[in-house]
Amino acid sequence: MTTLSRKTVLVAALLTTAAFPAAAEPVFNRIATFPVASNLPEGKDKLSATSAEIITATDDGMTLIYSDSPLGAIGFIDISDIKAPKAGGALMMDGEPTSVTSAAGKALVAVNTSESKVKPSGRLAIVDVATKKIENTCDLGGQPDSIALNKDKTLGAIAIENERDEDVTDGKIPQMPAGDLVVFQVKNGAVDCGSIKHVTLTGLAGIAPEDPEPEFVSFNDQNEIALTLQENNEIVIIDAATAAVKGHFSAGSVDLAGIDTKRDGALKFTGELKGIPREPDAVKWLDNDRLVVANEGDYQGGSRGFTIFDKTGKVLYESGASFERAVANTGHYPDKRSGAKGVEPEGLEVATIDGQRYIFLLAERASVVGVYKDTGAEPQLLQILPSGVSPEGAVAVPFRKLLATANEVDLGKDGGPRSHVMLYQLGEGEMAYPQIVAAEKDGNPVGFAALSGLAAVPEKPGQLFAVSDSVLGMQPTIHTIDASKKPAVITETLTVKRDGQPAQKLDIEGIAVDAKGWFWLASEGNSEKLVPHALYHVNPKGEIKEEIALPKELIANEIRYGFEGVTIVGSGDDATLWMAVQREWKDDDKGFVKLVSYNPKSKEWGAVRYPLDKSESGWVGLSEISAHGDSVYIIERDNLVGDAAKLKKLYKVAISDLKPAKLGGELPVVKKIEAHDFLAELKAATNGYVLDKLEGFAFDASGKPYAVTDNDGVDDSSGETLFFPVDLVGTN
Repeated sequence: MTTLSRKTVLVAALLTTAAFPAAAEPVFNRIATFPVASNLPEGKDKLSATSAEIITATDDGMTLIYSDSPLGAIGFIDISDIKAPKAGGALMMDGEPTSVTSAAGKALVAVNTSESKVKPSGRLAIVDVATKKIENTCDLGGQPDSIALNKDKTLGAIAIENERDEDVTDGKIPQMPAGDLVVFQVKNGAVDCGSIKHVTLTGLAGIAPEDPEPEFVSFNDQNEIALTLQENNEIVIIDAATAAVKGHFSAGSVDLAGIDTKRDGALKFTGELKGIPREPDAVKWLDNDRLVVANEGDYQGGSRGFTIFDKTGKVLYESGASFERAVANTGHYPDKRSGAKGVEPEGLEVATIDGQRYIFLLAERASVVGVYKDTGAEPQLLQILPSGVSPEGAVAVPFRKLLATANEVDLGKDGGPRSHVMLYQLGEGEMAYPQIVAAEKDGNPVGFAALSGLAAVPEKPGQLFAVSDSVLGMQPTIHTIDASKKPAVITETLTVKRDGQPAQKLDIEGIAVDAKGWFWLASEGNSEKLVPHALYHVNPKGEIKEEIALPKELIANEIRYGFEGVTIVGSGDDATLWMAVQREWKDDDKGFVKLVSYNPKSKEWGAVRYPLDKSESGWVGLSEISAHGDSVYIIERDNLVGDAAKLKKLYKVAISDLKPAKLGGELPVVKKIEAHDFLAELKAATNGYVLDKLEGFAFDASGKPYAVTDNDGVDDSSGETLFFPVDLVGTN
């Protein structure tokens, strides 16, 4: 067995799926990322909320078109150069575009114009892509959701949802008026409004039959339409030519085992849920007899996976918890959704590329795409791709071997990532993502999140320790990483305990290992949450044996941005802990932060001042400190993400320059030397946007440096964790 194929088998085992593709098989990798805000019309506030939701491609595969509900527009992206997508502008739709498809140089856009939930209305707009002008509109008689065309683009269908009001009767259905399905004729991209037929859907579902809630439509090659009624937990098959219902069946329910069911800051995949309604969102035909649904749930269900049915309603495959468990092992599990719908599969795409049919499953809350091979029987999970924040829609361009995802969440006003469209291509090579995964323990996923500090495992090259911060506040954890594998593997986890129980009130941001093999942990405090700024001495069993509070000279001026790293300089009685304080505290001059020292033997505290780089926006602070050779290495970064990110650097300070003065007095200023600029590799790592939280850096026992990003526990973030070796030319 080759080295590459061994890696493949290992990763497959970790993800508890059939197998990743053999090394010689092509893989999908992200090749480009497009920020939707680039399409904001002139004069709009640059921080105006945008969103890419449903996405389509023109017939020539050179232009992507997406619906942008917050902006009230559709956006265009020129992908003639697939590695450098260009803004094509936006077209305001005088309403809320909910879905879009394309045919013969036209964009067909479903637009919600409802006055209220009880007075729904909408129209179909036909847009010339070249001129970006609306050529015609058709009244739809209700609030539209999904739109689809048949294979030869002569027939179309729109789900008229007439969505429920979640603030009325606690969102319970029925809520009138009832939704239905619109079917219409298309010729060369033009729509004959007079051909519109309404398909009545009342009286079909076992749940609120008088109030069908149509969600998603899909055509097979026989002009049969599969339609999901999400809240009704029903799937309907319609003959498009006659606009008649051919059959319908309940989507049914699933018993789930081996899942995390509690939002408690602890990743425990041992829970069970019984009889969970599937409540599918997206539906796609796999062939003329099989269809696949993404079981998001939006009412009382959501079984966290996907199901393959035949068109009579027979279950041919049920994923159960397998997808969610695989996602957890890549660090993308959203603990805040444990009590609800977990990773929340919502979107789907099915495409045949190079003769192989693929299923692309989009997990809204985990911000990933599961790539499955359709085998005709049990699908095979091939990859998990990172996809911005909250992927909503996807489209494949098979002849270009492309997949595009539309990611709906825009956090620009909060300083977070913007909405993005992301491009992936099938090709030869290795998977660029994930860069780190977790092994299982006792047959269950371990999961991980928010890796915030690194340290070497003594005398074991290629082995590192990492810590998770307060995102998992109920499960403070020390991870052991085997960095010799690709992707790197979290092989062991150690819970930090106090009195035999997982320790409370910790926000671990830094880790160091002393001569005895014990851990020093730096916890970043937050007085508002009663979390103390402190150092913790922890034995190899994870038991806190010593808790060291900060002296009054420091605490008197504290803010919540405290220790972000800890390292050890010297040995024996001279061994001194050095901690990097992230931002200026109340007694610091602007542009200077403290490097704080503590000698465990003498109990003496001290500090020096560290000069920060300047930034035109956001703030600049420290994220890590690691001693190696005659220097300490410090990560200095801004808190900006994407195109706004400008500073992600590694500096070194000579240990001989670390001459701490007493706290409360004048502190000496150290000299820093730039050792590495991470910005280019953060951009190129997986061709996504630049992540803000580069938070861990350390040298292994052989002196090889590594870095890691903090994924914020998939909370208002993409959930991506980048873990990579760093090329420090000339570093001792």
